[in-house]
Amino acid sequence: MGAGGGRGGLSVPRLWIGSRAGAGPGRQRVQRCTKMHSDAAAVNFQLNSHLSTLANIHKIYHTLNRLNLTEDVGQDDHQTGSLRSCSSSDCFSKVMPPRKKRRPAAGDDLSAKKSRHDGMYRKYDSTRIKAEEEEVFSSKRCLEWFYEYAGTDDIVGPEGMEKFCEDIGVEPENVVMLVLAWKLDAQNMGYFTLQEWLKGMTSLQCDTTEKLRNSLDYLRSLLNEPANFKLIYRYAFDFAREKDQRSLDINTAKCMLGLLLGKAWSLFPVFHQFLEQQSKYKVINKDQWCNVLEFSRTINLDLSNYDEDGAWPVLLDEFVEWYKGKQMT
Repeated sequence: MGAGGGRGGLSVPRLWIGSRAGAGPGRQRVQRCTKMHSDAAAVNFQLNSHLSTLANIHKIYHTLNRLNLTEDVGQDDHQTGSLRSCSSSDCFSKVMPPRKKRRPAAGDDLSAKKSRHDGMYRKYDSTRIKAEEEEVFSSKRCLEWFYEYAGTDDIVGPEGMEKFCEDIGVEPENVVMLVLAWKLDAQNMGYFTLQEWLKGMTSLQCDTTEKLRNSLDYLRSLLNEPANFKLIYRYAFDFAREKDQRSLDINTAKCMLGLLLGKAWSLFPVFHQFLEQQSKYKVINKDQWCNVLEFSRTINLDLSNYDEDGAWPVLLDEFVEWYKGKQMT
């Protein structure tokens, strides 16, 4: 039979028939296979891309881990080499190491210590300078101190003197106030002028209440030195008397004698009694005043060494006679 013949001849493969015709089942199978190969290639490309990205992240992570720049990886991860699945923020926090506090260098540490030491020194130095300034006598501070008691006047009067004695913790009738007046060379009892204050306090190096309070023991000690005591005793007469009088009235004299000799002279109570009973003595002059001190220092308590023909004032002659008569009765 011919080429395009009947049933008994060679048949043409159906595949080719379908290709030529363009519409058979074979063409559909070819299209499906082609599409499958294309989809498989796309999936393989995406998988390879993801695997490559994960491999890079895994390599970076272990590189950072070897440099101690990230948190330690669990034991299981080191054994299996697997990378934990994480969100983008978790991975970022693991890949990027936490900031560590910079350890100060040796130079920075020395600078910090020096700065602290300098600050402590400046504080100590300022305190020391302030203390030294307070210790050094200041005429300005002394002047301000004076006007705390003088007010607007240039003299401290009775009211200011009372407050002054209260501040330094001394009674006005205390003998140390007489010694202070002597150091200030005060001319009137119960008054300190500005000139007297500045001159005397400068000699004492006192410009505050506290400094003077700390000097009271020194002032008292001056009474224990015979030469100073004699000067203070002589000063007391002129300090206590009325300036228009040459003598000291008897009542003031008895008070001042008690202040100065009351504890130092054992015969003072008897002498005071004599002055009380001998009403004819209204005043004591300076010669009598000075001889009483000499008498108290040189005459025995029993008056055995008293020379009636000596150059003692009549006041003391009468006292000796009165006392001996008192002893005989």
